[in-house]
Amino acid sequence: MAVVYVLAHFDDEYGAVPLIREAARAGTDQWFLYVADYRTPELAAVRLAESQRFLAHLGIEASRVVHVGKGSGAFDGDVHAALPAAYEQLRATARSLPALDRLVVTAFEGGHMDHDMCALMAWELSRELGGAPIEQFGLYNGLGLAGPLFHGAMPIPQNGPVRRVKVTFGEWLSWAASVRFYPSQAKTWVGLWPAMFWSLLRRGFGVQTLSEDRIAQRPHEGALLYERMFKRPYSEVKAAADSFLAARLALHDHQEAP
Repeated sequence: MAVVYVLAHFDDEYGAVPLIREAARAGTDQWFLYVADYRTPELAAVRLAESQRFLAHLGIEASRVVHVGKGSGAFDGDVHAALPAAYEQLRATARSLPALDRLVVTAFEGGHMDHDMCALMAWELSRELGGAPIEQFGLYNGLGLAGPLFHGAMPIPQNGPVRRVKVTFGEWLSWAASVRFYPSQAKTWVGLWPAMFWSLLRRGFGVQTLSEDRIAQRPHEGALLYERMFKRPYSEVKAAADSFLAARLALHDHQEAP
C-alpha cells in the first residue's frame, strides 16, 4: 500500500515531516506529487532538486518525488486557472502508482489558493480511485487576523477534529534545522519558519481529515489570507473550482450512462 502526497509547490512537504516519519516507521510506500508548473525550466529544476535533497534526508528516494505539473500551464500562484490540465496530469501519474492507502494534502484553510486547489484535486482523485481517506496538514492561514498577519501550521476548527502525531525532542530539532535544504526560498521561510514553530511548539503537530462537503464551503469566515496577501478574491478561486467540479461530474455521468 502507498500514501500519496498531493502538493502544490516544492517545499510544501516541509510541513508534513511528522507524517512522513510516521509512514516510514510503518513501512508505507510514499510518493510526492507536485502540481504547480513554474515559469522557467531553470526555476523548476532548482526547486525540484531542493525537495529531493530534503526528502532524501528523510529516506525518500528521488524517483518518488514527481513534478506532475511540469508543462501543464498551471503556474505557481495560478493553479486554479488551469485546474483541468493540472488534474489530468496528477490523475495520470496517480493511476500508475501502487494501490493507495491514503492521500495527504495541504489543508483547505484559505492560506494559499494553490494549496486549497490541491485539496480539491485530492478529493476528486480519491473519489475516482475508490474513496481513499485524505489527511490534510496546515501550512499557514489568516483566521481571525488582518493585514499581513498569519498563523503557521495551525489547524483551523472548520476542518474538524485534530489527530495529534507525536514528535520527539530530537525530531523537533532535526525538523527545525532541515529548513536549510531550501536556500532558494530563504525569503519565504524567514517569515514562515518562526510562525510555524511558534505554533507547533505550543500546540504540537496535528492533522485533520478532509471531508466530502468541506471543499464546497468557504475555508473560514472573514478575509482569507490569500485575498489579503496575494490579492486573489475567493469568488475567482471558487468559480474556477465550481467549473472544474461541474465538468468532472458531467464526465462521470456520461461514462455511467447506458
